[in-house]
Amino acid sequence: MSRKTLDLLLSWTGLVVAVVLLVVGGLLLWGSNFVETQVRDQLSEQRIFFPPADSPAVQGREFADVRQYGGEQLLTGPQAETYANDFIGVHLEDVADGRTYAEVSGAALDDPDNEQLQEQAQTLFRGTALRGLLLNAYAFWTVGQIAFAAAVVSLVGGAVLVVLSVFGFLHARTARRVERPHELQRVETAERQAA
Repeated sequence: MSRKTLDLLLSWTGLVVAVVLLVVGGLLLWGSNFVETQVRDQLSEQRIFFPPADSPAVQGREFADVRQYGGEQLLTGPQAETYANDFIGVHLEDVADGRTYAEVSGAALDDPDNEQLQEQAQTLFRGTALRGLLLNAYAFWTVGQIAFAAAVVSLVGGAVLVVLSVFGFLHARTARRVERPHELQRVETAERQAA
């Protein structure tokens, strides 16, 4: 195979892979943007705000991460995770001495006349549901961030392959045929026989 043929083969292959990477990168970028927009829009509609940093509701050590967002509206994945785990989660632990909704609701079903258990079950249900929804928003936001990173890698890889393919095509224009070793032997043998 001549050097020119090899250059053309590699250049066309690189160009095809580059196009695939650029298309995939574009789709990943679109997906990332879609996820981020959806999470932001859904969270903004809920109108959840962090308590002000100086609020008595967030003064303990366990609320240090919550205070960094003091007074801000909850709009991003990391904010949703912080609000879910470090605000709602901490308060849920105080509702029924650290027992979960499943534990308290089971006890409430066994004792339907116990108003305190009924209230605890209701509070834990609502808090756990909101916490779960916020953690889902965080999970989708994280998937969007991963898609964005993959998009950047794909787009950069595609761009690099386009440049390398162009160099390959340019080199193919100037490449000469490279003789194979057995062809060189035939030439040498023919020269010796002619002499």
